[in-house]
Amino acid sequence: MNKPAVFLSALAGAVVVLMTSCGKDTKDPGLEFMPDMYRSPSYEVYSSNPNFPDSLTMQAPVKGTIPRNYTYFNYPSTIEGYEAASRDVKNPLPLTEANVAEGQRLYGIYCVHCHGDNGQGDGNLVAIGKFPPPPSYSAGNSSRGGAMKDLSDGKIYHTIVYGINLMGPHATLINPEERWKIVMYVHQLQGNAATPAAGDSAVAAKDSSTTTAMAK
Repeated sequence: MNKPAVFLSALAGAVVVLMTSCGKDTKDPGLEFMPDMYRSPSYEVYSSNPNFPDSLTMQAPVKGTIPRNYTYFNYPSTIEGYEAASRDVKNPLPLTEANVAEGQRLYGIYCVHCHGDNGQGDGNLVAIGKFPPPPSYSAGNSSRGGAMKDLSDGKIYHTIVYGINLMGPHATLINPEERWKIVMYVHQLQGNAATPAAGDSAVAAKDSSTTTAMAK
């Protein structure tokens, strides 16, 4: 086949492709040439992926990186860290009716199953024998020493972050602001917390008057 014939064949093919890719139906996308160049295929989160050595699509964050808007909690999961948090960490939120009400709502989602509606350690999971009862907030004693009614902001917050005994850590489930609101409500269950103010400008009660960074 001579060159003019090759050229004419190629031209005819191009015309056919052009005509078939541009139709009158505006909803018909027609034919696409190399669509992967501008419409990259995506992988499902839990699917295998040949682009990574471990064949996983969902990769762990680079070691040492911190997510945006993340504030680190500088107290380790040790008794020393627990006591240090009790000494240094104070609730930065004001003690208001709205914050306590939200703390009660969150308590009903994350805590009530074991601790019970009134913080007496008689939640549903305890009632059916799944777990032994945790100590009462108003009358029990902590396994780490001291009365539960005397637990400070920092001790409650530290326990929410890391857990204790059969209670697992809740740091990945409850964000810092939500933890502080739960702390407020737990103080109400302890029976010795100040009465929350109706407005948003009230100062926090108990040992919550000093502002510290929301953490982890």
